[in-house]
Amino acid sequence: MRPLPNGRTVRRRSTRLLPAVVAVSALVLAGAPGTGVAVASTGSAAPTVLTGKQLSASWQGPLSTRGRYIVDAHGNRFKLKAGNWDGSESHYLGSGDPTDPANNQAGEVSNNIPMGLDRAPIASILADFHRLGLNSIRLPFANAMIHDDSTVPDSAVRANPQLRGKTPLEVYDAVVKALTGDGFAVILNNHTTTYHWCCGLDGNERWDKGQSTQQWEDDWLFLVDRYKDNKRVVGADLRNEVRRDGTDDPNWGWNNDKDEYAAFEEAGNKILQDDPDMLIIMEGINWQGIPQGMFPHGRPMLTPVRTLSNTLIDSGKLVYSAHFYGFTGPNHTGATGGALNGETNDPRYRDLSPDELEQAVNDEALFVTQAGQHFTAPVWVSEFGTAGRGQTDAKEKDWFDRFTGILEANDTDFAIWPLIGWTDDNGKLQDNWAALSYTADGKRTGLEDSGDWRTADWNRLINSSGKTGKVAQVNHWNMLNARNGDQDVSRTMLDQDDWSPGNYKGNCPDSQRLIALGRGNGTGLCTDAGQPAKGEGDWTVVTNWSNTNEGDWAGGYDKLQCPDNSFAVGFSNNGGSMAALLCAPSADPLPTDGRDVWFDHGDNRPSDGGSVDSDWASGNYKGQCNDDEYIAGVADTYRYDEHGVPDVLLCRPLD
Repeated sequence: MRPLPNGRTVRRRSTRLLPAVVAVSALVLAGAPGTGVAVASTGSAAPTVLTGKQLSASWQGPLSTRGRYIVDAHGNRFKLKAGNWDGSESHYLGSGDPTDPANNQAGEVSNNIPMGLDRAPIASILADFHRLGLNSIRLPFANAMIHDDSTVPDSAVRANPQLRGKTPLEVYDAVVKALTGDGFAVILNNHTTTYHWCCGLDGNERWDKGQSTQQWEDDWLFLVDRYKDNKRVVGADLRNEVRRDGTDDPNWGWNNDKDEYAAFEEAGNKILQDDPDMLIIMEGINWQGIPQGMFPHGRPMLTPVRTLSNTLIDSGKLVYSAHFYGFTGPNHTGATGGALNGETNDPRYRDLSPDELEQAVNDEALFVTQAGQHFTAPVWVSEFGTAGRGQTDAKEKDWFDRFTGILEANDTDFAIWPLIGWTDDNGKLQDNWAALSYTADGKRTGLEDSGDWRTADWNRLINSSGKTGKVAQVNHWNMLNARNGDQDVSRTMLDQDDWSPGNYKGNCPDSQRLIALGRGNGTGLCTDAGQPAKGEGDWTVVTNWSNTNEGDWAGGYDKLQCPDNSFAVGFSNNGGSMAALLCAPSADPLPTDGRDVWFDHGDNRPSDGGSVDSDWASGNYKGQCNDDEYIAGVADTYRYDEHGVPDVLLCRPLD
């Protein structure tokens, strides 16, 4: 929310938190658990410039994830070194004539297409992207663009006459084609619903503002299907900066119409059912609460993921994202002009000490990159930035230097905001945040040209060493959250009728099995560690204890036990009470000896192994088998006022 001259505030640069791979006391990758990567800067030399052919040859789509890293089709690390080419979401500030520069961000009328197409040929713009060292582009759009049948003015594409007579969507198509043809990875970003510069109270606060959730999902499926054959269109960045509207906060896991966790997971799984090659990129909550000292308020970002992470039908497709700007803060809106204008008295990120800033970035985002947890995923700081030429705020300069250092030390994927701005007739940059600015006749002023104080920090970041080459396969641990509704992330079961009517169901992804349950809160944990191959037979729904062929392993308790040579892949519950166990057949015989894991009086989890350093059933006891075991049964009782909640797991060895 950058202040405008008239005192209004708009979002100038949105900040998304990125998960760190290490604790704040060791934010440098050297010695970080699970990475084995030492980061050393190569200095502020200019980035290596690749031609489109060279960049194209350096990686192959589609992309997926392995632990905290994004990898290409060959399993090689693909670090998002990206920028935001905005404009298709509009620069219009929401009042007056949209074609009047005075009513547009930085006086730049985007005409609802990517910036700069009136000033420089696409080929020249892409060459300048290569010069910055970029390999990927975040391409914002408004839902309005998809439904806009108008043609862009000829003046908006003056430097690209081949685009005359096209709709904004057709121009977007052409930009996607040009970018991917020149080797760049493209991430589609749903920035706003309407043509309106983000953010604040602009009517675009959530995915369902100005449209229904169904329309939002339909628009995503339309775009994904449109670019399905282009494997350099690699990701769907579901929604930009979800935040409070005039009356209501977004939430994470409340199972209502403002539940970002549920909406993003549903949309992500629908996209993967249409195109299993896409990365699903989820930003956390950008703002909750009323920005006044007497009310709770803050910028949660990815903090809710610690205890409630998302699970997709395809493991290895989830990326979390976060935004950071120096003028905002963990509890600061970024506004100026006092409380009546939405400003709070909380510190901004640029006011924090080096240790405090590292702590905030880790707590709000980078913790997600910790290996082997239910939340483990890559984190992409998909927006950060500050003003370059003409910057007079020493705190902003200091913040940018320190923040890019954090990104470098943590080997974090990033995207600077924005890439393109204008230079006016007097030679003044209209938006001095832009990495590249063009005059009306196409003359460029950019980060790699002399006179921009950000150059050294940018070059150090873009050249920073980190993990390269092959990334080893990893085991996954994923949450099931069937507290307040179904969580069906099994492709097999999505094609079936309701297997436990009247109960909330949690089904693991087809590549995983159930390995743990929370006691009484409808949560579970799935894994693919040592995963046995599934057999061809039918899956079994167990609602009684008829399969206890090897004896009574929990005397006096009701037992739900899978048939021999099958393993649990899902469960259903009613108010936390066990209702049924879902079992899949194994392709090979499984051992039938086992052990009881009681968790009725406390946690019973392995001392090491999967997700033992994280809480996936917050506030409840957890029972968890070892990584090399499978759940063969669950026992519960209605005696002792225990209400049928799970008390015991029957854990059997896989080998």
